[in-house]
Amino acid sequence: MVTVVTKLVQYLHLSRRSGQYTMNHDNSKKTPDGASFDRSGSQDSLDELSLDDYWKEVENIHETRRNNHEEREALVVKEPDEGELEEEWLKEAGLSNLFGESTGDSQESMVFLSTLTRTQKAAVEKRVETVTQTLRKKNKHHQIPDVRDIFRLQSDPKEKVCDENETSAVRTTENRSGTQDETKGLKFSVGTNEQKTPPQDMPFSETDINLEIPFAEQAANTKDSSVGKMCKGGGGDTLPLNFRLPKDKTGTTKIGDLASQDMKKVYSLALIELTALYDTLGTEFKQQKAAKIKTKDSGLFGVPLSVLLEQDQKKVPGTKIPLIFQKLISQIEETTLETEGLLRIPGVATRVKSLCQELEAKFYEGTFNWENVKQHDAASLLKLFIRELPQPLLTVEYLKAFQDVQNLPTKKQQLQALNLLVILLPEANRDTLKVLLEFLQRVIDHRDKNKMTLNNVAMVMAPNLFTFHGFGSKTIEQSEFVMAAGTANVMRFMIQHQKLLWTIPKFLVNQVRKQNAESQKKEKKDKAMKKLLKKMAYDREKHEKQDKVPNDADVPQGVIRVQAPHLSKVSMAIQLTEELKASDIVARFLSQKSGNVQTLKKEEVFLYEIGGNIGERCLDDDTYMKDLYQLNPNAEWVIKSKQS
Repeated sequence: MVTVVTKLVQYLHLSRRSGQYTMNHDNSKKTPDGASFDRSGSQDSLDELSLDDYWKEVENIHETRRNNHEEREALVVKEPDEGELEEEWLKEAGLSNLFGESTGDSQESMVFLSTLTRTQKAAVEKRVETVTQTLRKKNKHHQIPDVRDIFRLQSDPKEKVCDENETSAVRTTENRSGTQDETKGLKFSVGTNEQKTPPQDMPFSETDINLEIPFAEQAANTKDSSVGKMCKGGGGDTLPLNFRLPKDKTGTTKIGDLASQDMKKVYSLALIELTALYDTLGTEFKQQKAAKIKTKDSGLFGVPLSVLLEQDQKKVPGTKIPLIFQKLISQIEETTLETEGLLRIPGVATRVKSLCQELEAKFYEGTFNWENVKQHDAASLLKLFIRELPQPLLTVEYLKAFQDVQNLPTKKQQLQALNLLVILLPEANRDTLKVLLEFLQRVIDHRDKNKMTLNNVAMVMAPNLFTFHGFGSKTIEQSEFVMAAGTANVMRFMIQHQKLLWTIPKFLVNQVRKQNAESQKKEKKDKAMKKLLKKMAYDREKHEKQDKVPNDADVPQGVIRVQAPHLSKVSMAIQLTEELKASDIVARFLSQKSGNVQTLKKEEVFLYEIGGNIGERCLDDDTYMKDLYQLNPNAEWVIKSKQS
């Protein structure tokens, strides 16, 4: 490790003398003006900035490890056998029954496959072909489908699988492949009722993030229609980083708004879409897998997130963020966020080590004296907690994919990839990352006083998230010497656009709606479904009798009935208008001045869309109800808190 630090110092001095840092994978392609892969075209690119803070942080990390005198067991990334990665990918995507002993039971997969886009299908076909060839080589006696048979069910060229707002070029290519004719007539498919979003001749602006057309389809369409514009450092990189999400009348869906069964489908679709995007852009996407190592089953530092949360939930039921992580952030903020050099200036190494040991012994007993913790020490402990996790916060599976985001041609595509990667993170990792990024933004908000700009914070935090100790010295050196500017750029992007990253793209939600609609159609005679429908009808009838309201069959056209079982006004008929929003409906119920309504605040209750072609979805305040009703006319509408 001393050799690594020596190399770092030498490299830093050489880079200072030469006046530039050569951080790209292919340094020979770097042009004199630094335009390789065009990060320099952006007004806030890190390539033109000093990376001193990055290298100082790396030196601080190695200094801390030397002072701890601990040789930790390295996390070994397994080299997969031929076809193993693709087989694991298909399992993660929920398509394991396309091969192996369970091949015969593939109805659910067929429904799933019928909703995929052209580029998503290509990604699946590519992986199935690799697995098929591998199994044949190994002479495994499993039923192996021909790739050509998997998507042969698509027979109606008039039906499309992409969302209703595809550009004409994407629609044309979709028409060639076709989709299942059984999806015909669904209101969320192409060319149906949802026509109030921007039409084809009014495309999204270059700084708008289009969540309605699949990202890989956008990339393929750009390549097809604008040959030469997507060269290295494409047009997107010359724009300032002011990306925004256009308003969607059917509401923005955030991570946490969907029921768990729908979120599982989103996960599978996000994995396929991310792979399709990387395939379309010619970037390799491979999930990595770590060999199992022995980890601590108690304590604070070096403990898996799942173990931490399990022990924390015994003390604070329902907590989703490790208590020590929450406390360290609150301790830093308790003093002031205006301290100059916050996060950049390290705490005293010996004191940090002593505090770490004391926390391990006294934190859960409640006897630790936080008054003795200086702010810079608390910041060092926070970064230490992240680094000491047995597996990276960004996970072994996706750490390399996060790093490789920098290789995508445009910043818009980088942001799209990050959005999908955040969706793919395990819930504990995603929740912890969200709290971290929100905290980092609050630090940046005080940059006039603490001198910690977005770029400063990104350079300081990147080594803590991306140079994971367990991957061995070769990977560490590569990420420190070759990928420094790139990972700092990714870190900056994650901080700056964190609100967007926690949004579920509309095209994924619409694909889930299609799956649910198709599954309901195919399983309507199933006994379990009949029992569920009977129970729902009974519960609805029970509420209606209690509330003495007319039967839903008597509700006039253009009117919905909203249930609020926990409020004094438990049911209300609402007339739909063009301008009626979800927040308006909630406000009507909260305006009733009786029962327990007075104890509830507006920010504590939400309107939910339940059933029909979605499991359950929490609506954002700006959802236009008439547009959403046209998308899902069979839904029930319920007002409740997220805890109920």
